Amino acid sequence: MAEVYVDGKFVGSVDNGSDFAKQIVSERRKGKISSEINVFFDDRLDEVYVEVAKGRARRPLLVVKDGKSLFTDKHAQQLDKNEITWTDLMNQGIIEYLDAAEEENAYVAFFEEDVTAEHTHLEVDPLVMMGFCSGLVPYGNYSQSARISFGAKNQKQSLGVYAANYLVRMDMDVNMLHTPQLPLVKTMLHDISDYHRHPSGQNIVVAVMSLEGYNMEDAVILNKASIDRGYGRSTYYRPAIAEELRYSGGLMDEVCVPGKDVKGYKSERDYRFLEDDGMIYPEAQVKEDDVVIGKTSPPRFLSSLDEYNLASSSRRESSVSLKHGEEGIVDFVALTESQEGNRLIQVRIRDQRIPEIGDKFTSRHGQKGVVGIIVPYADMPFSASGLVPDLIFSPHGIPSRMTISHLIELVGGKVGALGGRFIDGTTFSSEPEEKLRQELLNLGFREDGTETMYNGVTGQQLTTRIFIGNMYYLKLKHMVANKLHSRARGPIQLLTRQPTEGRAKEGGLRLGEMEKDTFVAHGASLLLKERFDSDKTIVPVCESCGLIAIHDEFKNRNYCNVCGENVEVSNVEISYAFKLLLDEIKSLGIYPKLVLKNKY
Repeated sequence: MAEVYVDGKFVGSVDNGSDFAKQIVSERRKGKISSEINVFFDDRLDEVYVEVAKGRARRPLLVVKDGKSLFTDKHAQQLDKNEITWTDLMNQGIIEYLDAAEEENAYVAFFEEDVTAEHTHLEVDPLVMMGFCSGLVPYGNYSQSARISFGAKNQKQSLGVYAANYLVRMDMDVNMLHTPQLPLVKTMLHDISDYHRHPSGQNIVVAVMSLEGYNMEDAVILNKASIDRGYGRSTYYRPAIAEELRYSGGLMDEVCVPGKDVKGYKSERDYRFLEDDGMIYPEAQVKEDDVVIGKTSPPRFLSSLDEYNLASSSRRESSVSLKHGEEGIVDFVALTESQEGNRLIQVRIRDQRIPEIGDKFTSRHGQKGVVGIIVPYADMPFSASGLVPDLIFSPHGIPSRMTISHLIELVGGKVGALGGRFIDGTTFSSEPEEKLRQELLNLGFREDGTETMYNGVTGQQLTTRIFIGNMYYLKLKHMVANKLHSRARGPIQLLTRQPTEGRAKEGGLRLGEMEKDTFVAHGASLLLKERFDSDKTIVPVCESCGLIAIHDEFKNRNYCNVCGENVEVSNVEISYAFKLLLDEIKSLGIYPKLVLKNKY
């Protein structure tokens, strides 16, 4: 007897569990019961699990009977002519959806030629084992699986045309690539997803070689002439938004040029771009601290005295200005209303980004790297035919990563560029490498993709042939202009008196344990004295009880809360965070006594 469970709940038992499960599958394929039902027979426990619950991941497979797929050439022709649909194939029991449990009873073949009498199902296409972005990676079956998932992640971070109506949108920091292209080496998913409507990369000539060590550690070398001709140029957009809020008591914000009587007035220079209505004009070149939208707000607190004296309660400044490190050109000013019916001012700022040292580029195979140097056109190596690569990729990135697809794309791109056609690089069903090599040979090039190259500086022929071809490269959103950050002294937190955190707040750069070790190893340990006093403070300490004493500025005297006035008080240099710790220990009722000793 086999026990039967529906969605994990025991409902009864049957004589033969295996036959019962087969009967359910058979009825489902005939359309007698719902196609949403899945069944799994566990022969070790002799139990049948029927699943009908929501939220299961199910996937389509072609049904195989007696060593043959039920999907025939006739069905394929009917699909081409739009005579039948996917739903018809499901109703006829040719395609069925399996969940994770029922898949345990299935024996699935990848390709039709692999089907044997034992097989129960056939993959619709082996490509479906991949996600959408992974399916965009060409020749994925020639690469290590982890690299394909890196490649998929990299494509999500690449710059391209993210929306056709970007000019009339207000999106938080977005990028637009100026001249995106369709890849020469495509996959089936590029056509299915209309990739030509939203491309996010460019086809360039890539040489695999070393150039004076500037492409060590995954770095890439760019040709200055390629950048001058527009390679990798993008625009960075970010909005500044202000709303005229209403407060209790009928008070509200006002968008205007703040007057000099306003509390927190900056300086005339900061407001120089504002027009009479308090808003900036389009195409103004702005830098950090420049005010983009002028705004004043009612005073926060009305004290008992100020309530009767309305003249003294001046408004406070609450303008929207550019943050630390930001700059750009005002692209678009929109005046609209928020959901609450308040006036809403939106200003979009644009900034042209030209590739520079530190910007991140990647191929679709998870081979990412930052620009190590931008070489003048005259100093770049060139081929016998006079071709100069746009980008030089380090050969050391291949052996340990095992991304052979990266190399095949170079050959495929070369064939596509010379033959004037797109190459099909769909994972598991791509154009074979041998065919590409033969076509390259017929086009008058070496079939292995290598060419004789010459040193751009000396003109001497390089002793080895260089692997060179065309490739689809992506520029990633991680640009050095968004990450560059330094500070000497700046804002500090109110509680701990330590520097603020983060680039946007002009924060401090943390020097941790490892950085300390490098200084010590370098023999520059005295630097640590300067590095570790970002919250240095001098506190008076009572030598009698060891608690922190009080210094009276006005009377210029020291006294202790516990021991009174006639006691020795010494000034001690400590970190303010330590002083806070002592206060917190005292609040727990613990006595933290400082024992002072003379330095000498």
